[in-house]
Amino acid sequence: MQGTILILDGVSTNRIMLKVQLSAAYYHVVQSDGLQGLLALARRCRPDLIVTAMSLPDGNALAVREVMQQDESLRHIPIIAVTAQNDPSARLTALAGGIDDVLAQPLDDLILQARIRSLIRARSGTEELHPRDSTPDTLGFAEPVASFEAPAQVALLTRDAATSSVWRARLKGLTRHRLQSHQMNNIHALMADPVPDAIVVDLTGAQPQQGLRLLADLRARSMTSHAALIAVVPAAAPHLAADALDRGAHDVLQCGFCPQELSLRLTSQLRRKASSDRLRASVRDGLRAAVRDPMTGLYNRRYALPHLAAIAGKAAETGSSFAVMLADLDHFKQINDAYGHQAGDAVLIETARRLKSQLRPIDMIARVGGEEFLIVMPNTDQAAATVTADRLCRQINALPFQCPGTSQPVHVTTSIGVVVGPPAGSDPRLTPDQFATALIGQADRALYGAKGSGRNRVSLIGAAA
Repeated sequence: MQGTILILDGVSTNRIMLKVQLSAAYYHVVQSDGLQGLLALARRCRPDLIVTAMSLPDGNALAVREVMQQDESLRHIPIIAVTAQNDPSARLTALAGGIDDVLAQPLDDLILQARIRSLIRARSGTEELHPRDSTPDTLGFAEPVASFEAPAQVALLTRDAATSSVWRARLKGLTRHRLQSHQMNNIHALMADPVPDAIVVDLTGAQPQQGLRLLADLRARSMTSHAALIAVVPAAAPHLAADALDRGAHDVLQCGFCPQELSLRLTSQLRRKASSDRLRASVRDGLRAAVRDPMTGLYNRRYALPHLAAIAGKAAETGSSFAVMLADLDHFKQINDAYGHQAGDAVLIETARRLKSQLRPIDMIARVGGEEFLIVMPNTDQAAATVTADRLCRQINALPFQCPGTSQPVHVTTSIGVVVGPPAGSDPRLTPDQFATALIGQADRALYGAKGSGRNRVSLIGAAA
């Protein structure tokens, strides 16, 4: 089954005919005749999409949407309204009320199936970004109160300058967004920064294939893949609308250019884009936070260990050497006890900054314990590792730390254990993860050696086989 579709219609023959159409496309179909019991039904069947008659015995399509809005888990279900005839006024009213699309009887199977695929695909992409537990507000995934408050950048991609000029003039009074004109035979300016938030593609000409190719190309390019794509097709070409949706258009104007309808669809698509952009940013921030130490901004153990395993595996393939260091601040507990945890935190933050400033871009540094830092340096031999470790030690002990709440600067030193890991001679039975863990254990023993020898120094050992 491709998904579940809920059909709402007071006329049983309409429901039966629609069920036949959708079942032939392997959708699971659930039926009802109106609003009565709708919320409970939707909660049970969890539809991926709703197809409703514009008028129901006890309400209309807009009332269906209002019912869905009562449940957070149902409010993003796409809704297609079906009218008895092609009524532009009813279509605009429905679109303004948040209905995703309006189709007229008799339903063209080609455009119906393409529209369903497009809406379910869009919803699935958004659902993948939504957390599946009950803590969206805590994690920062809750919907914003208002979306796309700033004017958006909208590109009109037409077959000629005259068409673009007419579209801009008719749209200008209906939208607050910034309109740009581009011709299909020259889209270099379209790809320049800033990339448009929405792109309207003209398919009304005698040769729409160029526009269809551009739709697929725009959807595939990383720069424009998240832009809202809206195609404008002539009323007499439903196959063209279906093709545009399957090529990647998020929305279509099936009856040619209508400035009022385009304005409504732009508002809807830009709202969705703003929500998706926010969710993607939240996911990126969440992933970044998952591998970063919140205090110092360095990587944490969750990132560091797989990274070290990857370096070890690559070194085994290339025969190169690499260094693993564990740096631990000396007598750090005494700093906390004498000056307070706020001063201790300041020392950790400054230590992270100083250590990082002495490393190469390819080196990795992570905070893996309270006052312990792991450093991994690829393509580094014993001599280079020794020089770097000595420099790191001096970077900490050479200059006192200025801490909040202390009248005198705080003197801090560090001890560093170093192991240089040429893969030659290592146990071939060890996986990269196991070898990385063994290297950290050896660096830890080297660190204890530095502590036992008086602290504020470097201790280096070779990697054991």
